[in-house]
Amino acid sequence: MDLLDFLRDCKRLAIQALGPTRASPPSEVARWKHLVIHGYRLEDDHSYRETKNRFRCFSELREILGLGLNDAPDYTTIYKSFDRFKMTIWRALLRVSAEQLLQSGHVALDSTFFERSHASSYCLHRADRDVQTLKVATLTDTESPAALDLQCSVEWKHDTKLGSQVVRRNADDLLSVAADKGFHDWMSKFEFYTLDVDPLVLERGSSLETVGHNALIRDAGYSQRWMSETSHSTTKRSLGSAVRAQFWYREFREIILMFAISNIEQLYEKL
Repeated sequence: MDLLDFLRDCKRLAIQALGPTRASPPSEVARWKHLVIHGYRLEDDHSYRETKNRFRCFSELREILGLGLNDAPDYTTIYKSFDRFKMTIWRALLRVSAEQLLQSGHVALDSTFFERSHASSYCLHRADRDVQTLKVATLTDTESPAALDLQCSVEWKHDTKLGSQVVRRNADDLLSVAADKGFHDWMSKFEFYTLDVDPLVLERGSSLETVGHNALIRDAGYSQRWMSETSHSTTKRSLGSAVRAQFWYREFREIILMFAISNIEQLYEKL
């Protein structure tokens, strides 16, 4: 994928995600530019200092963002802007990136893990970090596969807790959700029914009733659940399976941005 085309797409999607109600004051660098800079930093695997130097060295990058030679934000400004955007904005960016791909309303729900031990031992000790991995439940369209939304947890919550949160947040756009036995819970299934979402969730057990139920679920579309695993694999192969941020709230933002970038990359693969 051409890097400049990627930046142009990031620009278009960032403006959509922010919308007209979140415009920056005239004296500030437009907020969408910071979203694009963070997408570029993660896509091209640069540190904050390297990102600033890249924008100062390459006029093509500055031209897309409408920045002059001396207008590129300092690396400390880029670092701090990552915190200033609320999670709703990062989720909006993920959502608009997914909307560039086919949407069927039938989704797969699955969990994966990201390493958070990438930072130095000194930083880990200073931040008092004992948890080495983050658990992430993703909602993936079975047609694309596009990552529609996700829910992160540093406490390794049970799949039924994470799954319910992410489905509840997107219920208006869903027809069915396929998930393995780890997401089976009678309360969750009841909630999915009340949200008018068909739960294609396998049940635990080996009774004849359970075996028959699981056979019907597989025939009804459960087999497309593998699309979520494809989404996880594609994202990790492209951007890695570890997060670099030191604090959990920054790690959550980084993971959402990784899946948004993966959605954009998939768009170019289909062209």
